[in-house]
Amino acid sequence: MATKVSGGKDGQKKPATAATNLIAGGGAGMMEALVCHPLDTIKVRMQLSKRGRVPGQAKRGFIRTGVEIVQKETALGLYKGLGAVLTGIVPKMAIRFTSFEWYKQLLANKETGVVSGQALFLAGLSAGVTEAVAVVTPMEVIKIRLQAQHHSMADPLDVPKYRNAAHALYTVVKEEGFSALYRGVSLTALRQGSNQAVNFTAYTYFKEWLYQYQPEYVGGNLPSYQTTLIGLVSGAMGPLSNAPIDTIKTRLQKMKAEPGTSALQRITKIAGEMFKQEGFHAFYKGITPRIMRVAPGQAVTFTVYEFLKEKLEKSGPSVITGGRYEE
Repeated sequence: MATKVSGGKDGQKKPATAATNLIAGGGAGMMEALVCHPLDTIKVRMQLSKRGRVPGQAKRGFIRTGVEIVQKETALGLYKGLGAVLTGIVPKMAIRFTSFEWYKQLLANKETGVVSGQALFLAGLSAGVTEAVAVVTPMEVIKIRLQAQHHSMADPLDVPKYRNAAHALYTVVKEEGFSALYRGVSLTALRQGSNQAVNFTAYTYFKEWLYQYQPEYVGGNLPSYQTTLIGLVSGAMGPLSNAPIDTIKTRLQKMKAEPGTSALQRITKIAGEMFKQEGFHAFYKGITPRIMRVAPGQAVTFTVYEFLKEKLEKSGPSVITGGRYEE
């Protein structure tokens, strides 16, 4: 199965502009972050937990982990690192949607304008790698440092090492150098690339199938509940395919660099210690809250993005130029 890209030789409208992606993608990303961030904090805590190494000590599930965070650090503890996410979410989403469209156009058949399934997958992969290098890796390093702190948000005397996203950024660069912000960039790129390759490919095919069965919607947006549903399903596929990568990445980005060791050596060491001391299941720690976060997160992202994009483009060319974003 293949899809026809926008702006092809059949006179279809051009894809959404960078300005549309900046506003619609940024708005969608902010809504997704506000709704789903607590689950991300729980996921990070589970991935960093080493309780399984202590004989007789029970492992914590995602519900118990969340309850303990609220009990010890207040409900605001679930939103640690949100500032870092909100700072990077607008450029992240703008880069994701804009680069995906650019790669898709680049990989389309020059004569017919058709994008094959393989080209669609590669466009999603490239978009994920692009956002990982440009925005996601530094954002995640800061976010994870903040989420890893076990301090109470209600106790003014319990002063953490990193007070907020800006202070964490300053401290990490001062103590560890600018390169620390790109710790785990290869794993982040691999995770984001595989996520977006699976996500965009699945979403595009699901959308195409729905248009085939509902031709009355061709040329416009699908009902919001359908966009939400296919976003939910496509969003769940990425975490299932790359959970070990995400867990190793989280542990790597929480650590300080070890002099004389390369990134590959640190990754190998982390993976080896996890398998030896905690077993194979350790690579899938936090998979439940991650799916619970990413799947509805993608549903929210695609639904809000499509809604805002349509509103922006209906507002007229004097505000946003460019045609309908088409899959």
